[in-house]
Amino acid sequence: MRVLVMLDGTPGGTLADPDATHVRVDDLGVTRGDGVFESVLVVDGAPRELDAHLDRLARSAAMLELPVPDRSAWAAAVRTVLAAWPLAGEMAVKLVCTRGPEYGDGGPTAFALGFEVPAKSRRNRTAGVTAVTLERGFDPAIVERAPWLLLGAKTLSYAVNMAANRYAESVGADEVIFIAADNTVLEGPTSTVVLVTDRTLRTPPPTSGVLLGTTQAALFRAAERAGWTTKVEPVDRAELTAADGLFVVSSIRKISRIRALDGVALPDATDLCTELNALYESEY
Repeated sequence: MRVLVMLDGTPGGTLADPDATHVRVDDLGVTRGDGVFESVLVVDGAPRELDAHLDRLARSAAMLELPVPDRSAWAAAVRTVLAAWPLAGEMAVKLVCTRGPEYGDGGPTAFALGFEVPAKSRRNRTAGVTAVTLERGFDPAIVERAPWLLLGAKTLSYAVNMAANRYAESVGADEVIFIAADNTVLEGPTSTVVLVTDRTLRTPPPTSGVLLGTTQAALFRAAERAGWTTKVEPVDRAELTAADGLFVVSSIRKISRIRALDGVALPDATDLCTELNALYESEY
């Protein structure tokens, strides 16, 4: 089940056939990965963290010097998708904007695509996952020196991320945690890393070149209200296995516990994962 809305300047966008062709073969999002995107979880018709996703979309676009539709147009397109979505429960909406065709006078290509939450994401919320650590190949100190690397932007250039996921699958793991050259923790290819020690939640900082986590931020807000301590700070690789619980967090997967890291079983954090998911859900 999919619902497609093209942002073409009409109020709310235009519903389109998701099986038809809408992107030109010379679109720079296709040929260069030159574009940005966001994925928004929707539960019972209510988008979660839509403002935060639109903020992050705007930040990413600014880093790419990419003109995008204004946030009111995106919000209206999401409403059009939801109005056409026939199913109750959970679904997701992907917001995509490319630089548009390389040749001619065409502007950006922008659309919102509604889709069902993958069964694997649902299953991993309760079953947990296994993960491997992989080198990401940069020192966090380069983030400030080299803004053209677009570290911290959510772009369509996801070939490395997908290659990492395929490698993990080839060695029998479900997820990846990227490690920087200085042995600090970064993020997953499509997730934020959160670890728990006592009643403290920690996650690596955006200054390390990781994405600002929308779901992680919601979890931290709820945890703080419940009396937890939260910290956004550098995390060393060795701290991952010493934590009471290690988790990957994202809009679609919500919060999934890591059962084993690099082939080594971690402490059973099933109850802790249940508690964190309850905290997250309390935001809504």
